Amino acid sequence: MDKIKPRHPEKVRNPINPIKKKPEWIRSKLTDSKEFFLTKTVVNKNNLVTVCQEANCPNITECWSKRHATFMIMGDTCTRACAFCDVKTGKPEKLDRFEPIKIANAVKKLNLKHVVITSVDRDDLPDGGSTHFKEVVEITRKKNPNTTIEVLTPDFLRKGDSYKIILSANPDVFNHNIETVPRLYVKVRPGARYFASLELLKNAKKNNKKVFTKSGIMVGLGEEKEEIIQVMDDLRSADVDFITIGQYLQPSVKHHPLNKYYHPDEFKELEIIAKSKGFLLVSSSPLTRSSYHADEDFAKLKKNRINFY
Repeated sequence: MDKIKPRHPEKVRNPINPIKKKPEWIRSKLTDSKEFFLTKTVVNKNNLVTVCQEANCPNITECWSKRHATFMIMGDTCTRACAFCDVKTGKPEKLDRFEPIKIANAVKKLNLKHVVITSVDRDDLPDGGSTHFKEVVEITRKKNPNTTIEVLTPDFLRKGDSYKIILSANPDVFNHNIETVPRLYVKVRPGARYFASLELLKNAKKNNKKVFTKSGIMVGLGEEKEEIIQVMDDLRSADVDFITIGQYLQPSVKHHPLNKYYHPDEFKELEIIAKSKGFLLVSSSPLTRSSYHADEDFAKLKKNRINFY
């Protein structure tokens, strides 16, 4: 008799690259199911893509229950294949010229005070998609003048000054994630370059002194504590205002193996170290992600900058 095949073969434990059981402190929360389904309806009706869904974010239930969705523009297919990411890789479709107004309408419907807009990598486009990104920001702001806008951008590697196109739309926060320590880039982020990402963040601040710059790192990929601290120093040298530190969660047996789960106490220690480096704001916890509590963090950033200067 034939053996029954598992329904989700990719979820089966692999003796070479197993998925470690999550500890008790890795738990998402559903605070308001009515608001969750409202967010889902707005996203679906406008035919939008969110990183919450595509990257299998552990905070989706909590965030969507607060009407917080991080919109991912330029499609659901990335031109790169980072070993940590759950977004699919392949040949992307053409840009949706109606996407800017769709995003603007969704922000209006959800009545967002702060919105995070990110994208897949579009290495197939001459400008990496920065012109489209700019249009999304501009139209969103025109329709929602009281909403602050945070962009989480690709690195635009080998695309020259494409990032300046986005900055010309004057986003309130310019975010680009460094992701991991330089030693692990070849395995974790092979399509990117550590020092190119640092340069992007540094140049973004030079280009627009008023914009808050932000970057994030995942832990649990096999890095050493000293390497994390070095990344903090490198980001401060690039004048980055805000650092996020969160736990890497292995999406499947095909992805980069999880080395360890950091305890909440270890995240607290990293937070204290990062604050001592001079960041205006630090978010460090197991469930911290780039856009997690982004609206609340933006309010803290503004307050901290006033107090700092």
